[in-house]
Amino acid sequence: MFKNRKNDYIGWLVMIGALVLGLEILFFNRGLIFSLFLSGGMMYLGRKRAGRKSGRLLFFAGIVFFVISVINMMTFKFLLMAVLLHFFIQFITSKKNPKKITVDIAEPKQVNQEETMYKSKPLFENIFFGQQKTPQGVYEWEDINIQSGIGDTVIDLSYTMLPKGETVIFIRNIIGNMQILVPYEIEVSIHHSCMAGSTTILEHHEPKVINQVIHLKTPGYESAEQKVKIFTSLVVGNLEVSRI
Repeated sequence: MFKNRKNDYIGWLVMIGALVLGLEILFFNRGLIFSLFLSGGMMYLGRKRAGRKSGRLLFFAGIVFFVISVINMMTFKFLLMAVLLHFFIQFITSKKNPKKITVDIAEPKQVNQEETMYKSKPLFENIFFGQQKTPQGVYEWEDINIQSGIGDTVIDLSYTMLPKGETVIFIRNIIGNMQILVPYEIEVSIHHSCMAGSTTILEHHEPKVINQVIHLKTPGYESAEQKVKIFTSLVVGNLEVSRI
């Protein structure tokens, strides 16, 4: 019951937030879309010219402009107020109806042996700023599921032995470039989401991607014994998936 109420609350919040955003764009703040695209363009151009001082200044100016635009949005203030109101209601409800905990004591029937867990070091970490790439030499494969802020990610699958079956790669990035190098004998499926940038996936090239979702896979993917499923998302940046 609580889960259904929570889902209903989130659904109503999203619907009202979308309505407020639409009203804000149409009637109260028509320059919002221009401001967001301008800040995104500044960050994109600054990232392209990262080696120059002017590029770095343009990039950080775009970030500041984007943050100021979001903070000044009526929708952002509405969502912030809704979240605070939600926590306030939760606090009042918990005071009125405190949870009752009952303890059932039963005789232990059987003592189960403690299960051993092994912790391994992942190939990549969640980072806010910087570049990450696979080792230059041979390395042991681990499925990838990371979130990054600003920076590039390079994955070279030619230096590792992929297991039989489906290998999964999840990469979520705000600003930056992704490069994934796949051996010729490995079949590939790519799900890519991007707000602004470009994509080069094997022979498929799109120089301008604006708020698109792209899904491509090689012909023999479904029947292949070894295959890689790639999920990537970018706000601003480029994706390259190529053979090696």
